[in-house]
Amino acid sequence: MTPAPPPTRLPLTLYALTVGAFGIGTTEFVIMGLLQQVADDLHVGIATAGLLISGYALGVFVGAPLLTLATGRMPRKAVLVALMGVFTLGNLACALAPNYTLLMVARVVTSLAHGTFFGVGSVVATSMVAPERKASAISIMFTGLTVATLLGVPAGARLGLDFGWRATFWAVTAIGLVATGVIALLVPHTRNDDATPTSREILGVIARPQVVLGLVMTVLGFAGVFAVFTYIQPLLTRISGFTQGAVSPVLLVFGGGMILGNLLGGRLADHRLMPAVFGTLAALAGVLFAMTFALRVPIAAIAFVGVFGAAAFATVAPLQMRVLRKAEGAGQSLASSLNIAAFNLGNAVGAWMGGVVIDHGPGLGAVTWTAALLPLAGLVVAAWSHALDAREGGAAIHATPLSNTPGRAN
Repeated sequence: MTPAPPPTRLPLTLYALTVGAFGIGTTEFVIMGLLQQVADDLHVGIATAGLLISGYALGVFVGAPLLTLATGRMPRKAVLVALMGVFTLGNLACALAPNYTLLMVARVVTSLAHGTFFGVGSVVATSMVAPERKASAISIMFTGLTVATLLGVPAGARLGLDFGWRATFWAVTAIGLVATGVIALLVPHTRNDDATPTSREILGVIARPQVVLGLVMTVLGFAGVFAVFTYIQPLLTRISGFTQGAVSPVLLVFGGGMILGNLLGGRLADHRLMPAVFGTLAALAGVLFAMTFALRVPIAAIAFVGVFGAAAFATVAPLQMRVLRKAEGAGQSLASSLNIAAFNLGNAVGAWMGGVVIDHGPGLGAVTWTAALLPLAGLVVAAWSHALDAREGGAAIHATPLSNTPGRAN
């Protein structure tokens, strides 16, 4: 049995993963602030440039399970270092891309590292800590993603404005080099319990009812988030009455809420996991519904944008931990990566649903309350999953390798 790492090493190990998460989060979202420059420089329309976002999301969705399977025989530290190498080279290719087609290819290649990094990183993070701190370990790693949204994306957009969009990708390439180095230096070598999964075990993980229900909860929860967040700019300008220049400062409030909510969600999940799943999904639904009215009052809109960020990312650690708890043995890395893919599928579904409501439904003002229906549906799925727990008589609690506290909700 591998001994626990020294206390002084533990934070550095988790923060090494956080640095990688920061780089990946920055490259995922920074393109949103560079679309016009990319479109002008590469002589394509803004809608065509926008496909660079969709291409990245598709690469995450497809790449997460495939790369997890392909790297299943490798030690997890080696996988993380290799993934950051792919990430770094992909961003370098973005900076050098001479045309739109090669930029799209480079973006997709870069995205392949995303899901597997967070999936394998979640397993590594939870292996570093005591059972009662596992969800907090996940939230610490995901803090890199939230800080990227708060600081990395605006800084990258500003860098692109001042020095050209390629400068932003050069900067992210440098972040990738740093992240690769700190992960290689600080993440310890550990035995990979998923080293030789059979095809039967792999298919068993995907088909396991509780894992599937956990993935569905993730899709529904984050579909609700992105049904609103995708259209946050027109919501703030057309409904709340903010100027275009005021949107960025308001979004800083959203980013601050994300960081707080992410850390809070980890603590709640450590205390009682299933109540945290119920509570965070219910809070998200309530906040989305309340935003229907709050957005019409500018001061209330600012406050609720922050609360929205907190409610959205409070769900991350509980949902990720639920899937990890329900995946056993050879399936943990795969299930974890599938859940990252589920987050991205939720992003795409939410953006599509929001667009349908705006173009073919009751309009922009109804996006928030219709989005609230998605985490409410997630609550129904959570209740179903919890009922299965009760029917199994708590056997799953004792079977999971991630929990040695039978009294905790599963």
